[in-house]
Amino acid sequence: MSAHPTSRRSLSLLAAAATFGLLAATTACTSTKTSAGDGDEISLVNAGKLTTCTHLPYSPFEFKKGQEIVGFDVDLVDAVAKKLDVEQQMVDTPFEGIQSGQALNASKCDVAAAGMTITEVREKNLDFSDPYFEATQALLVKKGSDASSMKDLKGKKLGVQQATTGAKYAQDNGDGVTTVEFEDIALLLTAVKTGQVDAAIHDNGALFDYVKKNPNTKVTTEFDTGEEYGIGVKTGDDALRKQVNEVIAEIKSDGTYDKIYKKWFGKAPESGQ
Repeated sequence: MSAHPTSRRSLSLLAAAATFGLLAATTACTSTKTSAGDGDEISLVNAGKLTTCTHLPYSPFEFKKGQEIVGFDVDLVDAVAKKLDVEQQMVDTPFEGIQSGQALNASKCDVAAAGMTITEVREKNLDFSDPYFEATQALLVKKGSDASSMKDLKGKKLGVQQATTGAKYAQDNGDGVTTVEFEDIALLLTAVKTGQVDAAIHDNGALFDYVKKNPNTKVTTEFDTGEEYGIGVKTGDDALRKQVNEVIAEIKSDGTYDKIYKKWFGKAPESGQ
């Protein structure tokens, strides 16, 4: 059966409309922003927003206070958003998807800020900003325990958060130690408090913050792992990474970084931070 004379034109118009709709949808979720640096264009996954992937809770770096997500990392990325003349939008997502680069590759976010240590393995999955925080691993136990080394934990249970540098350290150095994995730090810390595990290993900043609020626990030792946190961006997103680096350098030079640090840690950063 032959087509009606106007059918082909109608189909063309429908195709054009569909294409326009697709373009409009794309435009609605993608914004191009000129950086304040050298004029490079920065593409954002949501118009007018700098979307940040994080994993909650991780006090004092990112955690909920009422309905608001606050913390050290949040304030740091806010400074980047301000430079781009946009607002920061936080997305809580599993840490495994953050450190593997999956969340960034799926355009779930523009940057990843989750107290994330820069490692060679992670650098294969995403690009990091310049370091913005020095960290190391520490051991958390209940008060009354004198376990202060991996040797002390031989034959005992050590809690770790999956996909973290603490888990890797325990794997490499915990001969005879039984490791128990937890999806997030909240479950890990509760396991120590309830006696489900004999100790937990994690980044020192988070553990010292926890001890302040939970005096029935203590940090018995720190392992000198020389770790540094970085803000993650999608591999090859040099324009955004450069902008993040510029902001980190600026806030460190004008005193803003020290103010943010003192706000969340109660003291000025040590030399080298």
